[in-house]
Parts: sequence; structure tokens; C-alpha cells
Amino acid sequence: MLAVRVVLVVLFPTAAAFAQEGDVAGVHDPCIVKAGDSFHVFSTHGGIQVRESPDLFHWRRAGRVFEESPAWAVERLPGYRNDPWAPDVAFFKGEYRLYYSVSSWGRNRSMIGLAANRTLDRASPDFQWRDEGIVIESRPGRDDFNCIDPNLVLDERGRPWLAFGSYFSGIQLVALDRDGRRAVGEPFALARREAGVEAPFIVRREPYYYLFVSIDRCCRGVDSTYKVAVGRSRGLGGPYVDRDGARMLDGGGSVVLQGRGRYRGPGHNAVLGENGRDYLIHHFYDADRGGRSTLQIRDLTWSRDGWPVVGEPIAGGVDAR
Repeated sequence: MLAVRVVLVVLFPTAAAFAQEGDVAGVHDPCIVKAGDSFHVFSTHGGIQVRESPDLFHWRRAGRVFEESPAWAVERLPGYRNDPWAPDVAFFKGEYRLYYSVSSWGRNRSMIGLAANRTLDRASPDFQWRDEGIVIESRPGRDDFNCIDPNLVLDERGRPWLAFGSYFSGIQLVALDRDGRRAVGEPFALARREAGVEAPFIVRREPYYYLFVSIDRCCRGVDSTYKVAVGRSRGLGGPYVDRDGARMLDGGGSVVLQGRGRYRGPGHNAVLGENGRDYLIHHFYDADRGGRSTLQIRDLTWSRDGWPVVGEPIAGGVDAR
């Protein structure tokens, strides 16, 4: 049995501001990238939804990535319909890469796919999402891991890796080929937790890699108990330890964000660096709106000894130029 040890670093702030404005309700599992003079959030909700903002504060809907289910997903998962979810986005190899999840709910029959686009400018003639198929998959009875919640990570030499995972044997890491399109070799574990751990996001900040994860229960509206926890390691492959030295492979993780009052179950975060500032992007369940998932963006700073500190929701726009 794994030891469950979670050390609280920062309680969920008592922010007066609701934060983001515009089309922010319905966002779940957000990831973010800047393209030109705008920010783009990709999230789960009836397929992979897209939202755009000039300033991280005011958001509007901008369609979705897939209008039809990827053919390979339907072939491998009979009865599957257009509901890819839990994406990750990055600019890599001269194009925008979107890694996404295809899964049977509650089982580890899951797959991570890849779509690519040369531009995120919907007015450009080059705008077109190309589905490039499966990156890695997991099967019941064969694999003890679950291929969902992808996060593209580059190591100190610029080589691509994929962090992923949910429940089962926890958070995994696998090497990708040079183009970042297919997994090579076998995955190995970075974090485990008896009560659940998922949605990895790894940040490189010298001299450490920081592994952000979501723990406890999501997707239960106002009853969600999601929290964001973190550990760090000098090597991408671990071992990751929390602020008290507990290994994340043994259930460790320092909590940096948890719910309070209206803001229930914050989690599935991404981190954005912009003009010398860092931001934590996540969803929460809004108790004042029936527990609907909602986008929120917070300042992310760093303590003197190098640990992340999650601040208040940003209270105004950020210049994207």
C-alpha cells in the first residue's frame, strides 16, 4: 500500500474577483498557447473547444478542433463518437501540436492522438487541423497505465517526451520520436497516489523540473475535491519529491491550490510564461452556477527556495504584444 502524504503549501485564496470574463463557462481541462497577438485555450466540453483572448481576461468562443470523430478512434473503439478530451497544446517543429485523449470511461482502454496546424489564425488560408493519428495507447490486461491527459515536455536537450496518466498506475512518462509523433520505448511512472492522481503538467525552471498534478476527485460539480499538487526533480525522469522530501511515487505532493467557498475542485492545470510572468490556468466548479466548470487564470510566483506559489485570479488584461 502506498503512503498518502500531501503537504499543504497555499490555501485557495479568498479572491474577490471572479476573474475571466466572456465565454469562460463550460471550460474543463484547459491548456493554453500564445499565437501572434492572441491567446488560445483548448478544453474539454463536447469535443475539444477553442477560445481566444487578446489579453488572458476577455474570452470568446472560436469553434472546436474536430467536427467528426477521428477515423482511427472509431476503428479502435467501436461506438465511439466525437468526444476527444483533455488536450495539451504546444508550438513544436514549426507548427501547433494538439495532443488529445480518446478513452472508454472508467477503463484503461485509452489512446492519445495528435493533431497539427501551421497557424491558429482562422482567417489564414493555411489554417487547417490535420489529424496525425495515434501516439500511444493502453489496453486492459496488457498495460497497468492509462493513456489520457497528455502533456508534451522537452528535456534540457530539446528532446520530446510525453507525460500522461490517470489513476491505475499513476502518472507516466514516455519518450517520443524526434518529430514528437509516436511513442518509443516503454513508459515509466513518475507519481502514484492511492486516492487518485492525474493530469500532469511539467515545467522546466532551472535547476529543476516541476511536476504539477491534480489529485482527488473531479467531475462531481460542487462535490468535487480536486486539488493541484506539485513536486520537483533535477532530472525529467525523477524522482520527484515534495517540499517535505516525500516522493511522489510514494503518494507525496505539496498542495498549491484547493477549493474554498464558491470555487470548488480547482484542477487540471497548465502553466503559461508570458513577458517575465507565470500564470496558472485551471478549471474549477462554480458553486454559484450549479457546479458548472469554469476557466480561471491566476498569477504564479516562486518562493525564495524555488517552490511555486499560486496567487489571486488576475484582475485585468495582459498585453499580448
